[in-house]
Amino acid sequence: MKSLFKTLLAGAICATAFATVQAQAPAPRVLKFQSTWPASLTLQENFKYFAERVDKLSGGSLKIEALAAGQVVPAFEILDATHKKVIDGGHGVAYYWVGKDKAAALFAGPPGGPFGMDHVDYLAWVWEGGGLEMWHDLYLNRMKLNVIAFPILPSSPQALGWFKKEIKSVADFKGLKCRQTGLNADMYAKLGMSVVNLPGGEILPAAQRGVIDCAEWVGGIEDLRLGLHQVFKYHYTPGMHENNSIGELMINNDVWKSLTPTQQEIIKSAVKDTFLTFSMRWQKMNADALDELIKKHGVIVRRTPADILTASLKAWDEVVAEESAKNEFFKKVSDSQKEYAAKVVPAKRAMFPPYSFAANYYWGAEGGAAAKGGSPAKK
Repeated sequence: MKSLFKTLLAGAICATAFATVQAQAPAPRVLKFQSTWPASLTLQENFKYFAERVDKLSGGSLKIEALAAGQVVPAFEILDATHKKVIDGGHGVAYYWVGKDKAAALFAGPPGGPFGMDHVDYLAWVWEGGGLEMWHDLYLNRMKLNVIAFPILPSSPQALGWFKKEIKSVADFKGLKCRQTGLNADMYAKLGMSVVNLPGGEILPAAQRGVIDCAEWVGGIEDLRLGLHQVFKYHYTPGMHENNSIGELMINNDVWKSLTPTQQEIIKSAVKDTFLTFSMRWQKMNADALDELIKKHGVIVRRTPADILTASLKAWDEVVAEESAKNEFFKKVSDSQKEYAAKVVPAKRAMFPPYSFAANYYWGAEGGAAAKGGSPAKK
C-alpha cells in the first residue's frame, strides 16, 4: 500500500511539473502574411507549404498565417502593406512593383533567363552571386521600403499565352489587347500588343467581358485552375518573357530583425525547401494539366513560332538598354546578371548534353507525333 502511495505521489509530482513547464512555455509567435494569388491556385499551395515547413522546423514555436489575395488588402497592395506592417509579409512576384522602380523586374527571372540562365543558374546568382543583397538594397534603399525578400516560387517556364484566334507571326500581335505585367508589358508593347495589367483573379472575368483578346498567366496547371480554356481556344507555348520566372517571399524588415537567428535560419531553409519541392511537383502537374486541356477541353496547343521567340528577346534587349540608360541601379543589376551568365552559361553548355538529345531519342523529334500524345519513337 505504501509502495502504491509513493507511485501515485511520484506521478502526481511529474504531472504537476509537466503542467508547470507547459504553462511557462512561451506561446508560439504567429506572423500574418498575404499573397497576390487566388486561394485555388498552386501558387497559393506553394505559400501554404512554406508555412507548414516553418511550423515543423520551428517545432511549432513560429507560425505563418498564409492568407490568399484580398483577405487583408487587394493583391497588388501587399508590398506597401508589408512596409506599413499592416501584414508581416507577403508572397508574390517582384515585377508587380515596376511602378515603383523598374529594376524590380530583374528579381523575377527576367526574359531570356536572363542571358540564357536556367532556374539553377539564376537562383545561384541570387544566393551566391550577390543578387540577394541587391534585391534587399532595392527595397530598403532605392524604394525606401522597410521590406526584404527571398526567392520562393519557381513558376516557370511560362507559356506565351492564350488567344481567341491562331497566331502565326509577330504581325498577328498588332492591336490585340492582352493581359501582361511588369516589364513584360513593355516588351510586348514593342511587338504591337495593347497591354492590360490585371491580377490573376481578374483575368477570366475580363476575358469573358471582352476587355482583353488574349492573356498570359503561367501555363499548365495554373491556367487550367484559372479556367482560361473556358474563353480561349488557342494556347501557345513556350514564351521567352518568363522562361525562368521566380516569385518572392517578402517580410517586413523590423519583423525580420525581431526574429531570433535560429528563426531566421528556419525561414531561409523553408524558403529553399519550398522552391525545390515545387520545382519537382510542377513538372508532373503541368504535364497532367496539358494532357487534360487537350483531351478533355479540346484546347488547341501550338508551339510558339520561332520568330516570336526571337523578336521577344530583341524587344527585351531594347527595354534593358532603355532602362539602363535611365536607371543606374537597373544597369548595375543587369550587368551583374550578365557577368554571372557569361561565366556559367558557356560552361554549362559545354558540360551538359542538350535536353533535346535524349528526349528526341526516346520520344521522337520535338513537334512530332510523340509530342502530340503519340507513342515513343521506334528505334
